[in-house]
Amino acid sequence: MYDEECLEVFLKKQLQLFREEVASNLEEAEAFLEDCMAVVCQNLNEVRECLEESGMDISGMSDQEVEEASEVFAIPDGRYLIVEG
Repeated sequence: MYDEECLEVFLKKQLQLFREEVASNLEEAEAFLEDCMAVVCQNLNEVRECLEESGMDISGMSDQEVEEASEVFAIPDGRYLIVEG
């Protein structure tokens, strides 16, 4: 479900959401993301939909503010990984 690019981004940026590392390699990252049911979104519109469905009020947030939310991890290919802490 999570490709290597998603896993690597999560490993590098996990401290933006958590106080300490929750994974130290790709296998641990994949297991953690599966456990917390992280979502991969194809674009920012999907990110907005996902965050709204989870109960987050993002109605007044700009695209940049949504991208900078601690739960949102931008993948270099334009996708986003959403991880709820």
